[in-house]
Amino acid sequence: MGYSTKKICYFDIPGEENTRDALQIAIERANELGIRTMVVPSTSGKTANLAAEMIKGTGISLIIVSHVVGFSTPGVWEFEASLAEHLRSEGVRIITGTHVLSGLERAFSASPKVSGGSRSEAVAEALRRIIAIGLKVAVECVLIAADQGAIAVSDEVIALGGTGSGVDTVCVIRPSHTSRFFDLQVREMVAMPRDR
Repeated sequence: MGYSTKKICYFDIPGEENTRDALQIAIERANELGIRTMVVPSTSGKTANLAAEMIKGTGISLIIVSHVVGFSTPGVWEFEASLAEHLRSEGVRIITGTHVLSGLERAFSASPKVSGGSRSEAVAEALRRIIAIGLKVAVECVLIAADQGAIAVSDEVIALGGTGSGVDTVCVIRPSHTSRFFDLQVREMVAMPRDR
C-alpha cells in the first residue's frame, strides 16, 4: 500500500479574481499528470477566451461548457457569438447542455403546483455547500461534456468551476455519463476557495 503527496492551492476568497491563477494551476497539474483535456465553464465567453490564450502551445485540448440557450432569458444564448466563432476557429470545442443536477427538476421545485426539492438538487446543493460551488460546476460540466461525446469516460480530465463568474476551483475527474453518475470520480482537488 502506498500514498502520494500532492499540492493543493487554497484561494483566500471565492470569485472571478482567481481565474488566471486557477487556469495556470490547472495547466501545471495537467502537464504533471499528462492529462490532455481541460473542461472549463464559460457563460459569456470571457473565461473561455482567457483559457484559450493560456493553453496555446501546451497540447491541451480545451472543452468549453456554456449555459443552454434560454438559461437566463428565453431564446437567448449568453455566450458572445463572434467570440464563439473565433474560439472555434482556434480549435476550441464549445458545447451547451442542460444543467444535469437541476434542469427539469428546477422547474418542479419552482412550480407552486408541484414544489419540493429533488434528489438531484440535493446532490447539487451538497457539492456546493460542503465542498465548493465550483466543484458542483466542474462535475456538472464534465457530465455534460461526456453526455455530448466531447470527452471519453475512460480518461481523466482537468475540470474547473467557479463561484459566480470566472473559475476558482480545479480538480482532476474521471468522467462518467449522467446516467451513470455514481461512476464519476473526483480524484484530486487541486485548487479551491478556502472560505465560501
